Formats: sequence, C-alpha cells, structure tokens
Amino acid sequence: MKLRYLVLAVAAFCAQSAQADAKKPVSNWSCEEFLAVEGDFQPKVIYWATAKAKSGKPGGVVDIEGTEKVVPMIIDDCKKEPSSSFMTKLKSAWGTVEAEAKKLKEKL
Repeated sequence: MKLRYLVLAVAAFCAQSAQADAKKPVSNWSCEEFLAVEGDFQPKVIYWATAKAKSGKPGGVVDIEGTEKVVPMIIDDCKKEPSSSFMTKLKSAWGTVEAEAKKLKEKL
C-alpha cells in the first residue's frame, strides 16, 4: 500500500516538475518555485524530496506521520520567505520534527 502511494507521488511529482521547470532539479528550487506547484501536489513533492534527501536517491522509506507534520511547516515558511531554498526549508522542518520526536521519546 505504501509503495503505491510512493509511486503515485513520484508520478505526480514528475508531471508537476516538468511544468515548474523542466531543467531545474528540485534540490535547487526556491520556495517560490515550490509554491508555484499546484496546492494538491505540494505534499507529494515534499514526500518525494524527503525520501531523496534522506536516502540520496528517489524512493526509500517514507515517514508518513512525520511528513504530515512537515508539510504545513514548509508551506508556511516558504510563504514567509519565497526566495529561500526549498531544500533548506525541508531540512530545517525535518530537524524540528525529529527534535520534537526525540524529546517525546525521552519523556517516555
């Protein structure tokens, strides 16, 4: 089931990225370029970019719960600073979510 979502996300991402800028990889996108992607596809781009950032290649394990927390953070941060790097915002949001998860785990 998870594999199907990943495949759908990659397919949707490929279709959208072709419209956004056919020659520019997501790792070089600005927040403005990310925000230009249709709203329904933005979470899919984040899923794909997260998997790529964490494994170094598209695909891999997807942390659905964590990504659901990261999506609104990135969208909000990118709206505040559209000229910033999308991947920098992605990594920063994941750092925040992982730090919160670590604190929660330590309390248990």
